[in-house]
Amino acid sequence: MKAKVFRAMLGFIYTDMVPALDRHDGIFLAVDLLAAADMYGIDRLKSIGEDKACHDASVETARRLGDTHTDSTSDSPRFCSSSPSMGASSSNLTDAACAVHLFKINGYSATRATAKTDSLPSKRLAVGGYEWEIHYTPSLVVNDGNHWIAFKLVLLTAPRRKDVKASLKCRLMDVPISSVHQQRNANGQLVVNAVEHHLSHAFKRADESSAWLPLRRRSVLEASGCITEDSFTVECTVTVIREQLPDTAHVLPQRHTGGLSQSSLRHDLGELLRKGTGSDVTLVVSGESFTAHKAILASRSPVFMAQLFGHMKETRSQRVEIKAMKAKVFRAMLGFIYTDMVPELDSHDGIVIAVDLLAAADMYGIDRLKSICEDWVCDDATVETAAMFLALAEQHGCSKLKARCVELIAANLDAVMETEGYKHLMATSPLVLNDLLRAVHGRKN
Repeated sequence: MKAKVFRAMLGFIYTDMVPALDRHDGIFLAVDLLAAADMYGIDRLKSIGEDKACHDASVETARRLGDTHTDSTSDSPRFCSSSPSMGASSSNLTDAACAVHLFKINGYSATRATAKTDSLPSKRLAVGGYEWEIHYTPSLVVNDGNHWIAFKLVLLTAPRRKDVKASLKCRLMDVPISSVHQQRNANGQLVVNAVEHHLSHAFKRADESSAWLPLRRRSVLEASGCITEDSFTVECTVTVIREQLPDTAHVLPQRHTGGLSQSSLRHDLGELLRKGTGSDVTLVVSGESFTAHKAILASRSPVFMAQLFGHMKETRSQRVEIKAMKAKVFRAMLGFIYTDMVPELDSHDGIVIAVDLLAAADMYGIDRLKSICEDWVCDDATVETAAMFLALAEQHGCSKLKARCVELIAANLDAVMETEGYKHLMATSPLVLNDLLRAVHGRKN
């Protein structure tokens, strides 16, 4: 294997991105990278290399690709057609967060009485740093005049940028094979089309809803055999576009991404954490032990970098004790370090964990996790908690949370002054009184 091919493959293993391939020898590097990915079982990289080769191949290189590497989804080689050069790579590659929710509709016959203006919400879902709900109605009337079951996506938290692009995909579960539509493709192969539909929407404000997504006509659903004991289940996948990635990433043209598999990096690292394969450090928190990998911890946190690879005593130890932190909070932070995802927080003690997780993220210098938690706490701030959260903002340098709490207190000063949180705030952070006075004065003017 050539060094530059291995360097590209190694970079993909760590980042899930392929470097931009130049116009001179990019096609040949793509072919070599395809072979390397095939050798090491990296299916997504193989698919990217194959699509690049298909798009840029000449007759000669197409023959080289077809004769050497077989498409894993078919029993016969996939030959590439000749096409113009791709040219410069796009810089608009985005990162997406994805969550799957099984929405079980219990008591279906009772929901039929739901008015078309009403809907039934799912539990709250935390995806891509925002909170969402999926709403269900059995009473959507579409152009054919029939009632359909339908779903829509609702953004509960305020966007932190101009708009938040998200998609909702719904698939009816437990569909009897007799109800599934079948057809043959151009190659004569039988294709099974599941009952599945999707939509996309750009959300610009909190509590905004997407359009309704009709999934199945009600009469067809009731005759399909999907409803068992007056209930049925729909698999709902929420995908949120989160942020732009560096310009050096290679992007495929839209028409060539149809068969490209989704990134498995988060899943793979999550499995590495769960199984503990190759772990080289044990972290003890509140009596509970967590096995982890020093290199991953250090790459995500400057504090762990100093502890595990600096001059601190933990550098030489295979066992590190972490004090003043709850085990469930550390588990959530550790999961984020590996997967860049935060677990769903239930409505009972979710805000308590979010506050503790914010403090933990600040302690370990994990800025993105701190920002996510700050947004959660901002959304949950009330007259009763505003003073307490303001003290939290002062302690951990959360400017957005501070501004939200000052605004809330200034608008409800008399009520806030009666809370225990306000008394604690004045005792621990008296300097913040100046900010409050300015805010109150500004409202009066």
